Amino acid sequence: MRAILVANPKGGSGKTTLSINLAGWLASTGRRVAMLDLDRQKSATQWLAARDMALPDIELLQDGQKGEADWLVIDSPAGLHGKNLERALKLANKVVVPIAPSLFDIRASQDFLAALHAEKTVRKGHAFVGVVGMRVDPRTRAGVTLEQFMARQDLPVLAWLRNTQNYVNAAFEGKSLFDLPHHVAERDVEQWTGLTGWLDR
Repeated sequence: MRAILVANPKGGSGKTTLSINLAGWLASTGRRVAMLDLDRQKSATQWLAARDMALPDIELLQDGQKGEADWLVIDSPAGLHGKNLERALKLANKVVVPIAPSLFDIRASQDFLAALHAEKTVRKGHAFVGVVGMRVDPRTRAGVTLEQFMARQDLPVLAWLRNTQNYVNAAFEGKSLFDLPHHVAERDVEQWTGLTGWLDR
């Protein structure tokens, strides 16, 4: 099973939004997908409960449970660090770090990325790290600041995802971006190309 850990210790960085849409993308391509919801708020669990059975199937795993999926998406809690981070990294092949365009998110992410680099799993090349800009409007000062921060990181920037209600509206119905009609989500789906290509490598 290949595992994707979505992690950032800052609450509100977009971890769950990214996690459920990653699971939705994988399921839409015909792969067997499971989710592990480690967040105390259990938002991903609630999203799966609202998901129509006619949509591509995504299995919910409990912590410690082994499923039969090809891919596992792990939605991690805020404040992930130390032993909990080390444990989560041991499960993962790829780590995706969502970063929102605010001063506080950027500062928290900077410390977290440094901690990731120091972890043995990452140093030895057992898990690969990439970053995703969340809710980015490049015309704003916050958007420009985030772009400048990302350019200084020695990590691949996998995607810049715009601030759009498509993610919000889809989540209300237990859907991902990839379950929406093509004409509704086309622009947003295009922004995922770098991220999905990196995950498939």
